[in-house]
Parts: sequence; C-alpha cells; structure tokens
Amino acid sequence: MPSRPDAADWPYRHGVTETANARKIAFATFVRRALDDARAMRAWSGTEVSRRTGVSRQTINRWVRGDWASDPEAERVVAFCEGLGLDPAAAFVALGWDRAAGPRADPTPPPMDPDVEALLRRLVDPNVSDAEKFHIRETIRYLAYRPTLPAVVRNRGKQAG
Repeated sequence: MPSRPDAADWPYRHGVTETANARKIAFATFVRRALDDARAMRAWSGTEVSRRTGVSRQTINRWVRGDWASDPEAERVVAFCEGLGLDPAAAFVALGWDRAAGPRADPTPPPMDPDVEALLRRLVDPNVSDAEKFHIRETIRYLAYRPTLPAVVRNRGKQAG
C-alpha cells in the first residue's frame, strides 16, 4: 500500500484540506442514510422530514451534496437528528467534532415492549403485504402524534358518578 503524503506536503490542496472533504463526505453519507431510513421506515417525504426536524429542505439538500463552506450549525444538526430519532453524537462524529471523546460504547437500549417488537417484525417481513404494512404505519403514526389530553381532563372520566 503506497504511503500518503503528509497533509502539509500535499501540493494539490488549494486551500481545501483532505480532512475537510472527508468530513463533508462522511456527514453527507450520514444525512443520506437518515433520509433513506425516514423514507423507508416512516414513508416520510423530504418535505415531511423538513417539517418534523425544523431544518429547511434547502439546508438538508446542501448537506447531502456536501455543498457547505462552513460547518453546519450545531443546533440545526441536533434538530435534524432529534426530529428523526437519531443520536446527534453520530452526526458530530461524522463532522469530526467529537475527536477528544474517542469511541463510545453503545448504551444498552431499554427493553422493548413485546407488542412493538411484533409490529416491527411484521414491517420487515417480506410475506406481509404492502397494504398491511401501510396500515400498520398509519396506525402507529396516528397514535404517536395524536394530542394528549391534560391529566385533569383524562381523570374526569374515572370519577365515580
């Protein structure tokens, strides 16, 4: 394997370091995978991702293309990740912002409800029809995003009358 020249000796950098390009590619890959997962698992469009994360479609598209001159704003990266249920630390690693911390051990996820596990198995089962998967996703979406009543209102129905 040929050795790479030291970055200081690299004659073709023209103000752009190899590290900056690698960070752009790594972050673009992270964002692209997050979008692909949102489309596949939640059937979200780019507009829906933008709405749920609070990050404009234009910004997300620039991230996917690696078309940014200065680093993305940390607040937007966090909003994007949280809107998609992702750990922002993974995005920070892709951006090269978390070098001092070193690799982290993945925390043990909390135990999953058996009913939720059964639904997830059905969503990835190739023998389950697309119509059935669509129905499962729509039901989950309804339950996940329906407004919750204040505790006072919920408890009214439980009072003996």
